[in-house]
Amino acid sequence: MVVCILPCLVPDIRQVYNAYFSAFGNEKMGALMLEILFPGSDVNSEEFRDEHAKGTLAWWHSCEHQYTWKALDMDTNTVVGMALADVYSRPRTAEERKNEGVPWLEGAQKERAEAVLNPLWEMRESLFGGASYIYAHVIGVDPKYQGRQAGAKLCQFGIHMCEESALPIYFEASPSSIGLYEKLGYERLKETIVHKAELMGTPEDIVVPLVVRMPSQAKGMTFYEWKAQGYPSFGSRAEGTKI
Repeated sequence: MVVCILPCLVPDIRQVYNAYFSAFGNEKMGALMLEILFPGSDVNSEEFRDEHAKGTLAWWHSCEHQYTWKALDMDTNTVVGMALADVYSRPRTAEERKNEGVPWLEGAQKERAEAVLNPLWEMRESLFGGASYIYAHVIGVDPKYQGRQAGAKLCQFGIHMCEESALPIYFEASPSSIGLYEKLGYERLKETIVHKAELMGTPEDIVVPLVVRMPSQAKGMTFYEWKAQGYPSFGSRAEGTKI
């Protein structure tokens, strides 16, 4: 299977989110997050997918910083995986960074979802503020195609994006994936996010490891050194080189 990472197009929405929902529905933490974000919904029903596709399309028309990529099996023209990332190519004001919450839910369901998601936003604010960086939300591969290099290609693409943009890339890992990201050159941060068992409905608290990969243009600078220096730009971005 030859896998190529390409930008998602509008006709890809259903296929891309087939991979997304399959990947996360097949994994314990992922399935829990789907239940929190879409409580009581049959995410595999046609009605849900139609509404989700409409919402995704509306978001693509309005959002100026979020990008979606597909892992495409070139032999069959099948989307086998996807990645979603915010690319903050310029500093942002506090107003631009405000937390929008979970507007598609109401009442207790909204409160629970925001109790899970707000600490993620607060941690990003604490770590990065208005600095330029890449926030990788999601890397997912359809379980039918796992173990066939699609996930590795998506991870490699994230590193390529980090290098080409001269921006750090930040990811909320999991206990099962943290070793992989450290092998790929990600720096494990001292901070963690802890989701309490009573909120998540799990037997014990869930600890989320956090990782950052600095671009080679940082010349060995760690994340904490970069932060302490006020988030300086790297390479040609700092020199104002026109490309």
